[in-house]
Amino acid sequence: PKPSSAASDVYKRQIYFCAMDLWDAIKEMRRLSAEGVPFGFTFMSYDATARASKGVIEVRHARLLKREKQENHRDAEFVEAYLDLDTCQARRFYQPLLMSFNGQKVVLQ
Repeated sequence: PKPSSAASDVYKRQIYFCAMDLWDAIKEMRRLSAEGVPFGFTFMSYDATARASKGVIEVRHARLLKREKQENHRDAEFVEAYLDLDTCQARRFYQPLLMSFNGQKVVLQ
């Protein structure tokens, strides 16, 4: 295996020790979105209809959109809609599948 650099090891430890709670990350995403400030995040994809994942999705610049109503999406209480500012596409992700926010690991506590 390729040896890692000391800087790389420090970075990995910082990510591990700087984990952010899922609900704090969602709250911060909403705050930044309200202020018009873009952010980046990663999540594990999931298509409920196909019952399949296409793996980890990285979104580099995004803002959350208005929350969907239960009558518009059966999982509305667990889903966040966002605008990918690089592709100008509106997309969704399931909150519990959020993996990182602005470079910080996200954990469900």
